[in-house]
Amino acid sequence: MAAYKLLKLTDRTDWRLWAISAAVFAVTALTGSEPIPLILAAGLLILFLDAPPTRRRRKNRAPKAPHRPPKAPGHALVPAFLAAPGAALGTGGTAALLPLGLFFLQTGALVFGSGLAIVPLLRDGVVTQHHWLDQSQFLDAVAIGLITPGPVVITAGFIGYLTAGLPGAIVATVGIFTPIYLAVVLLGRWFVRHRDNRRVKAFVAGATAAAAGALSGAVVVLTREAVIDWATAAIGLVSLGLLWRFKIAEPWIVFAAGILGLALHLPH
Repeated sequence: MAAYKLLKLTDRTDWRLWAISAAVFAVTALTGSEPIPLILAAGLLILFLDAPPTRRRRKNRAPKAPHRPPKAPGHALVPAFLAAPGAALGTGGTAALLPLGLFFLQTGALVFGSGLAIVPLLRDGVVTQHHWLDQSQFLDAVAIGLITPGPVVITAGFIGYLTAGLPGAIVATVGIFTPIYLAVVLLGRWFVRHRDNRRVKAFVAGATAAAAGALSGAVVVLTREAVIDWATAAIGLVSLGLLWRFKIAEPWIVFAAGILGLALHLPH
């Protein structure tokens, strides 16, 4: 349902965006990973088609002295930031937290369109590349993200907890939200001023269409792992029907299905 809503919101009646979504859907469903280069390429493609760059004549100006940007203190603070949770809580050193924090920093910077669009990227990194979780644990993390208050990207906190305990949860949560926070604080006013800019709108439209396609492909990947027998198939179909017909909030569906799962698996 999330993929369907995002596709309708993003692609509307633009056949080019639907073609991008379909292509990325196929790649994601077949490979099981989110093609980040394709998402960026889709943004650049629509940018080139809708707002191609124009050449401007440059006036002769006196050469400026080279500008040397000051050293950013943030780079020096990264190791200390990642080590702090482990030092404070006495568990999980920098060696374990550094790759975790860097992964979620990178992942948070690549969220387009919807928090659920991050699911394919998370699965590829957490399950396939780093092997921090298995497929079943990752599905549990997505479910926890759906039923807890706040955005679904809070899934990162649960993944961090399973990987490196409480320090891992802190680092993963801060890592996933830092790029989003910085984008709002540092670039928010710029985007507001340029929200009608053709180039900005074109790139975002293409990238979001690709992200919606990746989310749709992730539906196929996750369903193959989650639907393993008649009971899980029935739960999936009934949940989809309820969401489609009655617009019930997703957390209630997930919670109710969890209770049903307990009833099915408890000894009689």
